[in-house]
Amino acid sequence: MRLVSWNVNGIRAAVRNGFWSWLEDDGPDILCLQETRIQPEQLTPKMHKPPGYHALWHAGERRGYSGVATLSRERPGSAREGFGQPRFDVEGRTLLTRHRSFTLLNVYFPNGGRGYERVLFKIDFYDALLAYCGQLRSAGERLVVCGDFNTSHQPIDLARPKENEKTSGFLPEEREALSRWLDAGFVDVYRQLHPDKREYTWWTYRFDARARDIGWRLDYFLLTEDLLPDVRDARILGDVQGSDHCPIALELDL
Repeated sequence: MRLVSWNVNGIRAAVRNGFWSWLEDDGPDILCLQETRIQPEQLTPKMHKPPGYHALWHAGERRGYSGVATLSRERPGSAREGFGQPRFDVEGRTLLTRHRSFTLLNVYFPNGGRGYERVLFKIDFYDALLAYCGQLRSAGERLVVCGDFNTSHQPIDLARPKENEKTSGFLPEEREALSRWLDAGFVDVYRQLHPDKREYTWWTYRFDARARDIGWRLDYFLLTEDLLPDVRDARILGDVQGSDHCPIALELDL
């Protein structure tokens, strides 16, 4: 089974940039999109029913902001928008789907770049979602959590760590919030398989950053440890254009 996660920075912009052709060529079993920036009434018929996929969309209350979508070849057993925390759920950041061998959480974690109040909101989100995942695990569910985490965890995960120590996305408290997930038993599968590899998933549109590969690794697949024996590969699809993020892929023997 092949899963792909991608912050498209606006699904309508991604469509203009060749999204449907890319999806047909890549053909993942499950595709998780973040920052879709679209309301239900703005979805086209093709977005409602992509060829070969079942599609679920979760939008926030604020127009043109946030939002996630999960496309899967097999219909999920069940689905849930949000995770029961109204202050977070109104922003349309999480979509849970249950599949045969695991439960999938597609998540667009908050960006802390609009002031320290949003950094605190972001950390609260990290911790509240981790607590919710703890409940799912206690109920015996195997979890895949993917999406744009909006944090680079270690210096290897961004091109210029020293210059960004006081920048949201690499603040100590944000990194500690992500560490709490790993300490709780989640595995950053890409870093597990590629401990010394420097690859990035996001580049600012300024300064020709992508061509110069001055980027950040902000997008992750985190797995509960009981899924590790099923992992075949995890890759960053850095050649895929169409957003300021690139997709990431996970292959499971399921």
